[in-house]
Amino acid sequence: MNLNDDLGPADAPACLPRLLLVDDEPRLLSSLHDLLRDRGYRLLTATSGREALAHLDAMRFDLVLLDLRLPDIGGHDIMDMIKARGYDCDVIVMSGEVGIDAAIGALKRGAYDYLRKPYSREELLKTVDNALQKRRLAVDNQRIAGKLATSEKMYRYLVDSSPDIIYTLDHQGRFTFVNDRAFQLLGFTREELIGRHYSFVVHDEDLDRARYVFNERRVDERASRNVELRLKCNTAHGAANGERTFNNTLMTISLNAIGMHVPDGGAGIRHGREFFGTYGVARDITDRKRAEEMISYQAYHDILTDLPNRMLFKDRLGLAVIQARRKLTELAVMFIDLDRFKLVNDTLGHVKGDELLQQAAKRLKGCLRRGDTLARQGGDEFTIVLPELRDRTDAKAVAEKFLDALQKPFDLDGHVVHISASIGIAIYPNDGETIDELLRHADIAMYQVKALGKNGHSFYDPSMLDMSRQKIALERALRRALENGELEMYYQPQVDVTTGRIVGAEGLMRWNHPERGLLSAGEFLPFAEENGLMLPLSDWMLDALCRDLLAWNMAGGDALRLSLNLSPQYLDRGDFFEKMRGALTRYGISPAQIEVEITENICIRNPQYAIEQLNKLCQLGVSVAIDDFGTGYSSLAYLHRFPIHTIKIDQSFVKEIHDEAGHYPVILAIISIARGLGLHLVAEGVETDVQARYLQANGCATMQGYLYYRPVSLDSFLDVLAAQQRLAYDDALPLAFRA
Repeated sequence: MNLNDDLGPADAPACLPRLLLVDDEPRLLSSLHDLLRDRGYRLLTATSGREALAHLDAMRFDLVLLDLRLPDIGGHDIMDMIKARGYDCDVIVMSGEVGIDAAIGALKRGAYDYLRKPYSREELLKTVDNALQKRRLAVDNQRIAGKLATSEKMYRYLVDSSPDIIYTLDHQGRFTFVNDRAFQLLGFTREELIGRHYSFVVHDEDLDRARYVFNERRVDERASRNVELRLKCNTAHGAANGERTFNNTLMTISLNAIGMHVPDGGAGIRHGREFFGTYGVARDITDRKRAEEMISYQAYHDILTDLPNRMLFKDRLGLAVIQARRKLTELAVMFIDLDRFKLVNDTLGHVKGDELLQQAAKRLKGCLRRGDTLARQGGDEFTIVLPELRDRTDAKAVAEKFLDALQKPFDLDGHVVHISASIGIAIYPNDGETIDELLRHADIAMYQVKALGKNGHSFYDPSMLDMSRQKIALERALRRALENGELEMYYQPQVDVTTGRIVGAEGLMRWNHPERGLLSAGEFLPFAEENGLMLPLSDWMLDALCRDLLAWNMAGGDALRLSLNLSPQYLDRGDFFEKMRGALTRYGISPAQIEVEITENICIRNPQYAIEQLNKLCQLGVSVAIDDFGTGYSSLAYLHRFPIHTIKIDQSFVKEIHDEAGHYPVILAIISIARGLGLHLVAEGVETDVQARYLQANGCATMQGYLYYRPVSLDSFLDVLAAQQRLAYDDALPLAFRA
């Protein structure tokens, strides 16, 4: 079917409304066409702005259903051209844009309505019907204007049927005529208004502006046009005793007025024309004003929490700074970041995360004074301005109230969660005299709290800025380290304590910093995680490990297994599996020599995706270990779903072993889980003989830690392997041939 040729049957009445449907999505255009077909319309379609304008040039349309995003000419530009060329048609805008700028732009250009995709079938049909009905009413009004002079009776009937209030005033501003629409909109009968001054229905605050409208004496183009006023409404119908009460409910109207004069040469007129009153039309635009107010409100408020957004917060902070400067007072700016929110969002989903934000915002707001401002910056970050402080202790007290309020448990439909917050505080004027300075310094103070363990507050100090600059310098240096070859892999052997032989090793990244010397992974990898450097670092590590494995195998270590720590960010990247397979193929490494170590938290980020990725690794021949087992947040159910081969007992549990005959239930539980599931077991951080004997006695035979070996460079590790090879060779010789 050709959508561009569906103007109805040849004998279709010419009076049928003609609609132009404009959308560059063929599927949506076809769906829209099918929805409006057979409903008494003549339809024409266009898939681009140029095609739409060509149709508008060729014929008249009653209504245009217009998509804003077109491949050539934007919807707003098309509306501007419609207005400039004087096309007599109404426009309904349909758009998938979520921002308010598109809606405001469409309404300002005279759009009848704005529908956000996806819209409902009923909403579209009702809007089209209302638009055409409004158009028919407008046509009727035009026809009415042409017949007023020929029939007073018809004039009365048509004026009273108008959707607008039509009125006349005498030269003193008293009503001499109003149509029935005044009663329908305002609740005042014609008898109640005739003879009364116009100020009777105008809101007190709008009386000055009303004077220029209701006393209009100009004519033609100079007359008043579209002046907005608020009118009082009579919403009560009076009590039984006939008394009438007035509720000052307000209605905003748009007024058009023109002065009425006795024509030149009238009886008794000697000089010019005499003014004898005003004729005007008042249109109800209450719904439009409410819509505009709603759009304006949403532009400055966060939809989820109903708090001021970043834009409104900066505006209020700017006013507070001006007042503090004038009154020589202090104010505080706080930057709040919710701790552990991301964990809740990942485990329970975004819906529960949104509920948590709403509840947290309500608690924070309950801790503030009337003149304070709480705003949502985005994500799980909030900002607060506390004007007119007596001293810093006021801000400290509020911060402590925030922490106390947030530490109470949150109930998210049966899920009880606990969070805390990190709060940074900057004080005007000592910590900054501008909006940006105060916000930046409060943010820096907040990150200082994060670095010190979270769940607290801190005032900004200039030394923190130095630390922030050091972080920036560290980021730059780390990027250079990748380019300059300053990174190196170290290896910590894993020992089978039964035989005393090395059975594997864990690869650990080190940074040969040109100024600070050798840095361990813990000194720079957390920073790399925060600053998007884990992906290039992981790419480097994968290549370096495979390259070092070649040296392993040459030294007789081909039977050993190499464990590498996998960043969650690296696993989430779609091409991780292909990079692993490519590196193993490129260096000729057997996948059986590789064991990928993941943390429990990987299991809760995106379980199904993680399972798919790890299963692909297992099919390749790579084994999987859970690192730091028992310190994360995953459930034991994940051990059944994930392809796990090894459990590593975290060193924090191993350090608790001080008595060989003691009872350490967490250690025993982990060993029992591994034995029950048939998994290999490795204990990390073994530093004493007591720890080693306890672990071995209870079923853990593979260990790594300072008791056996510290992490060493590749050359040193190769020396260890060579020594083990010589020892094995000597043990294999007959006693007479040993050195």
